[in-house]
Amino acid sequence: MRIGIVVHGPNIIDSGYALKLIDFLKSYGDVKARLGGTMGRTAVIDASLEDTIDISRKLVPSDSLKIFHDDGFDMIFLLNYGKSDVTGQVFGYKVYNHYADKVSSDDIPIIQIERPGETDGSIIAWNNDLEIVGELSEKLNLSVVKPEEVYERHIKCDDVGLDKRVVHGVSPGENIMVNSVVIGKTDSHQLVLIAKDNHIVDIVGGELKPHGLEKLGEVDLESAIIKTGLLRHAKVTPRVISTDKSDKFKVTFLDHAGEDVYQFMDSNLVITVGDDTTLISSDILYRFDIPVIGITDGDLDRVVEDGFKVKNSIIFEVERGFDDICGQNIKKEIFRGKRESYDFSNIDEVKLKVEQIIKDINCKYKINYIN
Repeated sequence: MRIGIVVHGPNIIDSGYALKLIDFLKSYGDVKARLGGTMGRTAVIDASLEDTIDISRKLVPSDSLKIFHDDGFDMIFLLNYGKSDVTGQVFGYKVYNHYADKVSSDDIPIIQIERPGETDGSIIAWNNDLEIVGELSEKLNLSVVKPEEVYERHIKCDDVGLDKRVVHGVSPGENIMVNSVVIGKTDSHQLVLIAKDNHIVDIVGGELKPHGLEKLGEVDLESAIIKTGLLRHAKVTPRVISTDKSDKFKVTFLDHAGEDVYQFMDSNLVITVGDDTTLISSDILYRFDIPVIGITDGDLDRVVEDGFKVKNSIIFEVERGFDDICGQNIKKEIFRGKRESYDFSNIDEVKLKVEQIIKDINCKYKINYIN
């Protein structure tokens, strides 16, 4: 039997259960695992599991499921470790339904293993009723949850239309991220985002951040990736690996898209715009020994526990609200509309050019050097 495993998120990896379950499922057949989502990549690298879990492509979980479907696997598992049983089960419901909409036939068993090792851990057979589910439930000490139960408990009452989106399992004081952009903070255990004409206009159970909404722009609320709290909870020791760098000094530009930073692994330097983008990007790039020049304005929302930065990185902290303006001018003058530049030979030359651009805008700034 060919078994496909989709691993989602850093928590299932950091907990050690991703590897345990992959090894456990090998007793049932030939196993192949791939990542679904983005933030788990760093966890895979830190755990030295890139030869076990395929991280070569950036795929949402439903697309990772679809690849195994299209390749004719006999059974597919979704491994997840949500903040709570509610968030994990609702996540699985949405992923499975997105997947079902993408395939021509829903004949391959999809089984979710959620929060293994926890008292509220569960196993959900989304489209089948196989004996293996009961067997795995006993062996892994997981409760069997029916898809109908997930719908009745958490989905049915939230059927409020495409212009509203209920977010489950939140706690007060958490950041709200939509498609990798922080757009507000929760102040309740219940959260509803409200959109009009593809723009988020209101929120129930939190406070919106206007600057974040500007960065987000248009959004399809139904399909948007929404997260609250920290993107990664575990305290980890980052693993640094070597990557092939460009023969010429390659500088790339990253503007408010921290989770897309993996495409810049062949860079010698990355310029990042925004506090959280700089925090996330520098943390990821640390694994590949790539420094950053970050443009921030002190509006940090802290979306990861620790933010590692390569030695010799440089952070410009400009006046509040000027990070975007500086970023636009840097993109125009250094990159001329492209995402990369080969006009410099070292980070000091780039630093001088960036500093001159900021001076020309006539805003106050200070420089922090990472030693």
